[in-house]
Amino acid sequence: MRKFDTKVQYLKYKVLREVAKEAFADRLPETAIDIPKMIVPGKVPTMRCCVYKERAILSERVKLAMGGNKSNPNVIEVIDIACDECPMGGYEVTNACRGCLAHRCEDVCRFGAISFDSNHVAHIDKSKCRECGACSKVCPYSAIHNYRRPCESACKVKAISMGAEKQACIDNEKCISCGACVYQCPFGAIMDKSYILNVIDMLKGSHGNRNYKIFAVVAPSISSQFTYAKLGQVITGLRELGFHTVVEAALGADMVAAAESRELAEKGFLESSCCPAFVKYIETNFPELVQHISHNLSPMATIARYIKEHEAPCKVVFIGPCTAKKAEIQRESVRPYVDAVLTFEELQALFDSREIDITALSEGVLDNASYFGRIFARSGGLADAVAEGLREQGLDFELKPCACDGIEACKLALLQKSRGKLDANFIEGMACVGGCIGGAGCLTHGEKNKAEVDKYGREAYEKTIQEAISVLKSN
Repeated sequence: MRKFDTKVQYLKYKVLREVAKEAFADRLPETAIDIPKMIVPGKVPTMRCCVYKERAILSERVKLAMGGNKSNPNVIEVIDIACDECPMGGYEVTNACRGCLAHRCEDVCRFGAISFDSNHVAHIDKSKCRECGACSKVCPYSAIHNYRRPCESACKVKAISMGAEKQACIDNEKCISCGACVYQCPFGAIMDKSYILNVIDMLKGSHGNRNYKIFAVVAPSISSQFTYAKLGQVITGLRELGFHTVVEAALGADMVAAAESRELAEKGFLESSCCPAFVKYIETNFPELVQHISHNLSPMATIARYIKEHEAPCKVVFIGPCTAKKAEIQRESVRPYVDAVLTFEELQALFDSREIDITALSEGVLDNASYFGRIFARSGGLADAVAEGLREQGLDFELKPCACDGIEACKLALLQKSRGKLDANFIEGMACVGGCIGGAGCLTHGEKNKAEVDKYGREAYEKTIQEAISVLKSN
């Protein structure tokens, strides 16, 4: 059965699985050093130039699977020794250069970085080049190409640069923890920290002397993952792991949609607060627009707060596709409600570390969120839910939504708003292309995931937002 899009994801999963196995058996941290040999037992390398480098990199992956560098507040980290196979990048002259006489590239370069050999072929002096791209734009043969590293191309907030040793470096002030670089790095040299050990500790403690229940709050995008099994079997698998109850984050989305539609009608303009990467992007790049961010917590935090208020003592673990959620729970406004975050990749590792074959399990049932709460998982879903919230509550407000699909679209909308040129009164911001279904922590990515989320939404028992909220509060 295929569970992952790439071999890099599979490698990351294998490390997480072995770390989880050792943790459940109370053998960590003593056996952490042995995990690389478990994955690469022989002396023949499978991925790198030599087995010793391979194991050294695996050791760094183990550290990240165990929580990473505690002194680094960012949930995204670079494994320096794994980041040495990409070219430095930048503008280079290709063999398409015809040695023309016009020399437009030389004329336009303000830094004197262009020279020519005896055959009139252009060359770029990297010590002088400032990567402005002017030469590339004027070349009549398109012979000058910008060879950017995949991580740089993936990072739309320009938080990645190259260090002295040619390794990727992340600017924590710019980084929004979206994880795009994590998914796009072809060597797996950039990873999100895992808090899987925290979750295992909670699960083990809930069976012991600690008097609390553990709730798993699952993102609606789970409906497009674990495609080799049925969703109900995944729910049963979570209970097999030791979770007391599995709750839909979509119930929190219903609550947010109802509250956010009222807030929008009152204020006249809002930016959504559901995507933590989008919120961080506004705070970092558009501080003048922070005042317009919805005061509502995200669906994750909203339903977690409800659980903590009604089911104490308890622990809440969010499970979803998002690396930025790991950063969100560090916020003062969210920290009291969510105890840990797992991605779908990490959940798969947990299942397999306990040898739970979810395909052999009976089907459990999730709570009754509405269709509108469930479609928060894809771009445009939040805007649709706010429209429904306005309608159900009889609020006389003409919604003009702008659904932003990916951080570049978010940037454009925010720029237009800052310049007074946006013809919209609600910005739905999703940092990942496609929405949450494009998150870095997904097992699979693709257009089919949107169809799966919509199908899951149509299966909702409660057809309106208010019905879903009423049922939740009556239980």
